[in-house]
Amino acid sequence: MTISAEVAQGAAPDDDDPESLDLRDDISFELEEVNEVLGELIALRADHKAKDGDLLTARLGVCGEKPETLARIGARYDLSRDRVRQLHTKAVGQMIRMAQLSGHRAAAVLSARYPLDARDRQLVRALLVETYATDTDIAATELSYLKLRLAGHAAEDAKRIAGFVTQRIAAWQKKTNRRLAKLHDAEPRATSQLNPWLSQVDWPRAGAAAAVPTVSARTVDSDDDGRGRFYLDKVGRDVPFDSGLEARLLWILNASDLVETFQEHPAAVGYDLDGAQRVHYPSIVARLTDGRTVLIDVAALGHVGFHVNRVKAAAGRAHAHANGWGWLVWTGSRIGVPDLRARPVDATSERMLRDLVERGTVHWATLREVRAKTGLELLDFLALVLRHEWRWERAPFRLSAPPSPPPGT
Repeated sequence: MTISAEVAQGAAPDDDDPESLDLRDDISFELEEVNEVLGELIALRADHKAKDGDLLTARLGVCGEKPETLARIGARYDLSRDRVRQLHTKAVGQMIRMAQLSGHRAAAVLSARYPLDARDRQLVRALLVETYATDTDIAATELSYLKLRLAGHAAEDAKRIAGFVTQRIAAWQKKTNRRLAKLHDAEPRATSQLNPWLSQVDWPRAGAAAAVPTVSARTVDSDDDGRGRFYLDKVGRDVPFDSGLEARLLWILNASDLVETFQEHPAAVGYDLDGAQRVHYPSIVARLTDGRTVLIDVAALGHVGFHVNRVKAAAGRAHAHANGWGWLVWTGSRIGVPDLRARPVDATSERMLRDLVERGTVHWATLREVRAKTGLELLDFLALVLRHEWRWERAPFRLSAPPSPPPGT
């Protein structure tokens, strides 16, 4: 059997499986640089055609938010899913051509990460791990294809390998369905995985808990063909999910004897992002067997520091506490947000970054210099962002101090 055939049929070592991965092992500044490059190219495309920029940003999720389904994007523009797919494919093609003709640094950055002489299996595994670490399953095919083409791979090779990535994601979903048929065996492991997370829940000070909703507030794309779904016996129905991270959390909640019931996307939570009113759908609300209720939002470990995600988290926490529920950001790692805030960081790195932020906005080139001098790791950077409440924006990268409070506050 060839390597390509082996990958296509789903054979791979256990460390390709989300269940065996901890996100802290696979997030890095190198992966952030890939997204920084994609963000630059999208911004250049937006200069030519603003709608292309909006479409690419929404679908690929490189600015810090999760990729959106074709149905949700279509609803925004009053277009069918197929038409959105066509427009996205055309915009991607134009962006690739523009990068190639201009000699953009994308080729150098991405070819180092996805080498032209790499075997299919190596590339598939790298892209799969990135998909899981960045919670971007919805757009895995498009992102994989785009990364490979910008790295210099031929269109037919990029299309084939991106197809293998999609097949492997489908294989993960089938494996999850098989595990769900053996819940009795899974209960101890699921409960042991949930226990440490419950210690990180931010509980309200007082107040009776509101009832768990019985329907999803997210309805526009509930049947989008890009979303996975499986039958969960604890709620007695098919439950949709967007990613391997969400699927893993659902499996834990369904199998754990600490959980009585749950509902995915239970509320539409409004939030303000720089004056624009937007809506976020926290992932899951779960009622525990001890009577308490917790609202849980899935946010990949490497993304919890992005400004937009922190604004969403603040709105989600306020909504949870207003309903008498606890609040938890589930990162897919053994490291949670409280752990990051408390993480010790080299004093030299912290002092250097703090001085830079106090002088003004820090851009990617400057951060690269700090890393070269201090060996700063991404987890350490995340810890500093959260601890100092800096504003971290992605694609293009900008790091700045929080606004000063109004006088008298």
